[in-house]
Amino acid sequence: MAHLASGIARLNPFKRQLVDDEDRGEAIDEQTVAGGGHASRQSAITKDQLNVSRALRSFLVKEGVLSEHEAGVHQDEPTLALREFLDKPHVHVPAQVLDRRHPLPDYYISSSHNTYLMAHQLYGQSHASAYETALHTGSRCVEIDAWDGDDDKDEPKVTHGYTLVSNIPFRHVCQAIRDVVDQEARDQRNAAPIIISLENHCSAHGQLRLVHIMKEVFEHRLLSTHVREKGSREQKFGDEHVTLADLGNKIVLIIEYHLPNEEDSESSDASSEDEEQKAAHQQYREKKKTANAGVIIPELAELGVYAQSVKPVNNSWYESVLENAPHHHLINVSETGLKAHMPSNSVKIAVHNSQHLMRVFPKGTRISSRNLAPVPFWGIGAQICALNWQTFGASSQLNEALFSGSGGYVLKPAPLRLGGTGNLNTGRRKRLRLHVAGATDVPSPKDRDDEIKPYLTCTLVHPNDLNNIPPKRKTQPYKPHKLTGFLHKENPSPTDPLWKEVLEWEYDDNELVFLRLLIKSDDSFSRNPLFAVSAVRLMYSVPDWNFIRMLDLKGHETTCTLLVKFEFQDL
Repeated sequence: MAHLASGIARLNPFKRQLVDDEDRGEAIDEQTVAGGGHASRQSAITKDQLNVSRALRSFLVKEGVLSEHEAGVHQDEPTLALREFLDKPHVHVPAQVLDRRHPLPDYYISSSHNTYLMAHQLYGQSHASAYETALHTGSRCVEIDAWDGDDDKDEPKVTHGYTLVSNIPFRHVCQAIRDVVDQEARDQRNAAPIIISLENHCSAHGQLRLVHIMKEVFEHRLLSTHVREKGSREQKFGDEHVTLADLGNKIVLIIEYHLPNEEDSESSDASSEDEEQKAAHQQYREKKKTANAGVIIPELAELGVYAQSVKPVNNSWYESVLENAPHHHLINVSETGLKAHMPSNSVKIAVHNSQHLMRVFPKGTRISSRNLAPVPFWGIGAQICALNWQTFGASSQLNEALFSGSGGYVLKPAPLRLGGTGNLNTGRRKRLRLHVAGATDVPSPKDRDDEIKPYLTCTLVHPNDLNNIPPKRKTQPYKPHKLTGFLHKENPSPTDPLWKEVLEWEYDDNELVFLRLLIKSDDSFSRNPLFAVSAVRLMYSVPDWNFIRMLDLKGHETTCTLLVKFEFQDL
């Protein structure tokens, strides 16, 4: 163990990483809007706290959006009409994507990976409060790694095994999840089940203790006998489906099921490791294999109604029928393992995922809690893209865009549901023209001495982009006129930039195309700092001029608003 720890310690988290600065985020907390969690709570910043620069008020008048009186061009405080315009949503989530009358495989599920971790995957602290944060900010599927307790064999622990991560009692995690269920029931929120992906590393005795603790702590909150029986009939006859509505706000357990000749899913990640990383991870895999022989006791298996998690040993799961399959199987695969089958088998995988669940998790080398790119996996119908929930980076921003206003469950597009073709592309080409007017109240750091030169940079994120190289467009940096400002009718400050530009993209029509919008500063001789972010699922976007409320790097709402217009053309 000491040798393993020293090997892991050489995986220096502070080693300089060549990471695109635009993908980074800061620590998530309960004010973050990470995955639909804000659907039923009031906005942290109301319309009365927002403002619009005079330059943008004049722009709205010229565009015929508001009259001069409605825009209040010549007054300081926003008019009632302007406040109402500020409060108008820039996205419209169609009612059909929130319909809960479908079986569980028909939904995308906002999901967290290694939920117990507060930061780094090999060095970080574990804490039960991380579950509360993840669930309150929109995650509906959380992960628990359960191990035998060190001092008390009757009290299993939760940790990232064979790393330097701290551990917490399994019981405390269950209590934290229970408390969230009860709070949501008291608040009368729209019922949304909490799914637990349980990674078991316990002995037979430890597994029995897991069962006893969950039954003791969760009690009636566990999935009911009635729904279990309906699920059994669904599996046997296929003509009676358990719907998302049937699951209510119960706790649903995903339990592992080990296939013969199962391989370690992390072995496919080795190609991206250096020699020290390979050695440390090989020791980790060997220890893990020795610690858990793969036998799940019947008492624990019985709790896995939706679903039993398998790591496939061949291609039978999408080529024909999964060999030695348990009931309601869930394919649990790393991003690297799944990418190896894409795009050549993407349609077959999507057809499989129209009937069965899939969970995709970050490759083992993402030790600093960076994230997988979820959109290509959503594009083949993977319901659960488990994200490292520690920071509000690019993937979390896209997750927020998909699950915005949903409470964590979104209906998949028809081609990815039962009876669909498995191909999400319509065969048509589209053009997006993003009209960018300007922004108000860009959140410049208070300790900054020099003025910012803000610009908007946008990336179009498409499911077909397996290499995560989205096409980027950006405006010119805004800089007010210093010496000749008196000659210009509109010369707002740097924190109220005026761009008046149009950005264009052409792309294959698809229901899962997203746009990320970032406000940065064009700084000389340094990496351009990122001030505010947002992401939009294009299917949700509202045509015509709208204000987008920008978020900071923690995923908090800010008073910064961006005035844009989405225009779509068929090609």
